[in-house]
This record gives sequence, structure tokens and C-alpha cells, in this order.
Amino acid sequence: MIKIAPSLLAADFGKMSEEVKRAEDAGVDMLHIDVMDGHFVPNITFGPDMVRSIRNTTKLFLDVHLMIAEPLKYAPVFAEAGSDLITFHIEAEKDPEKIIRKIRSLGVKCGVSINPPTPFCEIENIVDKVDLVLFMSVNPGFGGQKFIESVLDKVRAAKKLIDENNLETELEIDGGITLETAANAVKAGINIIVAGTSIFRTPDITSTVRQFRDALQKYET
Repeated sequence: MIKIAPSLLAADFGKMSEEVKRAEDAGVDMLHIDVMDGHFVPNITFGPDMVRSIRNTTKLFLDVHLMIAEPLKYAPVFAEAGSDLITFHIEAEKDPEKIIRKIRSLGVKCGVSINPPTPFCEIENIVDKVDLVLFMSVNPGFGGQKFIESVLDKVRAAKKLIDENNLETELEIDGGITLETAANAVKAGINIIVAGTSIFRTPDITSTVRQFRDALQKYET
């Protein structure tokens, strides 16, 4: 099943509880929360208090993406705030297996993210150790950017590795997602679509989510 995970980065921050409810009522599968620290990426967004507030307003699965310089240091507070899955960036962590063990010890699922310029070989040996691999299809920091097609080569490599080793690791993509780019990503092996602007910046989220599901259903394997 293809999962739809709207990114709250594109939501109206002043009406967050209403935005969460709009997404929930539209039947999305999870919520994607981009945590940015102004160091690892050139933007500042949510802290653990926001995650806690969101947790208190919904039972949806919270997919928390740490786009920060010290994920090992801050993972515990985000787990305590109510995250269901915490994803760290391979570019920010010299000892990925250490943070994987730490996140799992907190009782939440663990994901690893990879930026567009980073080669797949940087995460190849830990795909079997995480629950999810998140492929950034834009350079992280701001929403509304253009999809980088070359990222799909890494998706195909990951999908091949997963199939050959009978792994259950999920593959997620984030950045520049439209109906067309989502379809291409799913054909490459993605099963979780993170869409921000293309969902929250539309007048009818329910209709938009339905369009994504209808368009992607034919590519499900």
C-alpha cells in the first residue's frame, strides 16, 4: 500500500491544530514533521514542544524527520514528545549504528535520510538495520523546490537491495512531489510519499489526497 504523509512544513503554522485535523479528516496515513535547526539546513522549524502539541491533537502516526546537526543528542526529547518514527541524516552522523541503537532503545522506529548529492553507498550497509530510508529529492531546507530526478537511481538501488535480501525496510521520498513525480517515485520503489505544498496549499485536501491515491494505485506492487 502506498502511504501518503503530508508535510506540516507547508501547513499554516498559526492554525496547526486545524491543519492536522484537515489532514486527518482527509484520510492520510501519517504526518511528516520536518525538524530544522538552522545549522544542518538553512531554516528553523519545529521543536519537541510542537511535536508534543501535535501528538495531543491526533492519533496519526508521527513521522519525525530530524534535519539537525546533533540527532543523537536530541532524539530522546523527540521520542518523549510522542514521535512514532525518528529519522536522522546520514550526513549528520559519523556513527550511524550508534544512533540507530539509541533511537530503537527509546521505543520508536528508526529511519535514515540521504540528501541528493550523497551516494547510496553511504547508507547501503545499514538499510537492513532501519525501518525506513528517506530519500530527499530536493536539497533540504525549504518547501516548494523542483524534484531532482537523479535521486530515483538511488531509490532503485535501495529497492533492489531490499528485494534481494527480503527486507521490510520502507522507502520514503520528500521534495518537489506532484502527481507526476510521485508516480515516477512509486515506479522506482517508493511506498511513502511526503507531499507538502501539493497537499496543504490546495483548497480541498480530501480531494487532493484522493487524487494521489487514485493516480498511484496502479503502480502498487
